[in-house]
Amino acid sequence: MPRRTAERRLVPGDVVRAAAVGSLAVGIVTFGSVAGALFFLVLGGVLVPRFLRLPAALDLCFGSSLLLAAWASQLGWYEAVPWLDLLVHAVCTGLVAVVGVIIMTRGQMLEVGAHPRRAKAGLVAITSAIGALSAIVWELGEWVGHTYLDEGIDVGYSDTIADLAFGLSGAMLAGLALAAQDQAWGRGHDI
Repeated sequence: MPRRTAERRLVPGDVVRAAAVGSLAVGIVTFGSVAGALFFLVLGGVLVPRFLRLPAALDLCFGSSLLLAAWASQLGWYEAVPWLDLLVHAVCTGLVAVVGVIIMTRGQMLEVGAHPRRAKAGLVAITSAIGALSAIVWELGEWVGHTYLDEGIDVGYSDTIADLAFGLSGAMLAGLALAAQDQAWGRGHDI
């Protein structure tokens, strides 16, 4: 019985999920179907940490960053503050990479090695690779959105290369942060 109670307990990330539901409704009514599609994707994303029962801090950061990224797009913040787009790419990609590593670790696709130093180097590499892949998928999504949904979505060679560079940098930093966590990596504990 206590386990069921713990499963139903609200966590800070649930506030973000509620905001994502509200954002979906507001986005559709205020900005139209393209914004609705964006907020629908965000809603799906913010559900992932709850489903995976990720630590509360990661849940909150992950969901908040996705929601911020979507609202920044809709409210024109990227045009008003040009560096914000690059920061969002770094933070979101890093967090997506961390969640990807956790999924792979829990699914036993990655294993904590007997050699912590090599395991840490591998963790940085795989986190960077997951981040690079997610950055590429993100940029493909931007291109598809620009080409088929809304020409106002900013794409172009310089924008894409900068977004990829910052996304990869964020993933590499996230990998270094994961590797630095002795309690989570190299001692046999689940991430």
